[in-house]
Amino acid sequence: MRNERNKRVLITGGAGFLGSHLCQRLLAEGHDVLCVDNFYTGTKANIADLLKDSRFELLRHDVTFPLYVEVDEIYNLACPASPIHYQFDPIQTTKTSVHGAINLLGLAKRVKARILQASTSEVYGDPEMHPQKETYWGHVNPIGDRSCYDEGKRCAETLFFDYYRQHRLEIKVARIFNTYGPRMGTDDGRVVSNFIVQALRGDPITLYGDGSQTRSFCYVDDLVEALIRLMGTPSDFVGPMNLGNQAEISVKKLAEMVISMTKSKSTITHRNLPNDDPTRRCPDLSLARERLGWAPKVPLEEGLQRTIDYFREITERPGVEVHGDGR
Repeated sequence: MRNERNKRVLITGGAGFLGSHLCQRLLAEGHDVLCVDNFYTGTKANIADLLKDSRFELLRHDVTFPLYVEVDEIYNLACPASPIHYQFDPIQTTKTSVHGAINLLGLAKRVKARILQASTSEVYGDPEMHPQKETYWGHVNPIGDRSCYDEGKRCAETLFFDYYRQHRLEIKVARIFNTYGPRMGTDDGRVVSNFIVQALRGDPITLYGDGSQTRSFCYVDDLVEALIRLMGTPSDFVGPMNLGNQAEISVKKLAEMVISMTKSKSTITHRNLPNDDPTRRCPDLSLARERLGWAPKVPLEEGLQRTIDYFREITERPGVEVHGDGR
């Protein structure tokens, strides 16, 4: 592992759900952190407490434009990650993944920084292999509603590996599976936040399809630990690497858990399954265990309780309007 002390670290998308947790963790480890965000989905509330730290710097910037800074490491998390947000402006979503990768890889090349790409399980599409291994090339619709995100992230991976092969740039590629926890958006349409918000409001829980489709959910603290370990691996290891949780659960079972844990009177309602929505999604974590000595530690029920407590607290704040309709 590399010496991880006293680095100047750039985190794009740093005011988002995952990015803000990563900023917080790296500050706690003694780094200087430059948080870059255009606040399309990120919020200042996520990083408000960090602004008090002299080692934290915030820059409003869109990664589709070049960035000129001096840093030692780059975590590229910039891109809307929920279907509601990335389908709202699909062209911009693709530009964020592709142009953003080009600009940040160019920056890393200029300043000789190590760079990590936050890729996604969506590169596997609606997978025909289960669980998904990193060697699987995927089953992706290139012209569907989700293609802006799926193919944008796939192209970003291509660019990262081409910079690695052509310029010997130090890269890391993480394929992140469903992650949840405090600071998720109340209206981002992700399944965990959607169910919790609906349950707390007493609204019907929205299930798409019959709810038999499965997911595996990784608590945000576990995911952040994995990203930092991956960044610290020797330069000859680049990935891609699956990061997530192998505890598979049906979406219907998750809804029932949330209703029970919130003591909600919500009922379950069904809607049509969206196009290209994966029926099964679960990572093979063998590579992460082997190379990082890492496995998720937080059980789903414990992580859900922390997340429910967070949403309950913010819904009780004056003037906060909470939405819960989405996918």
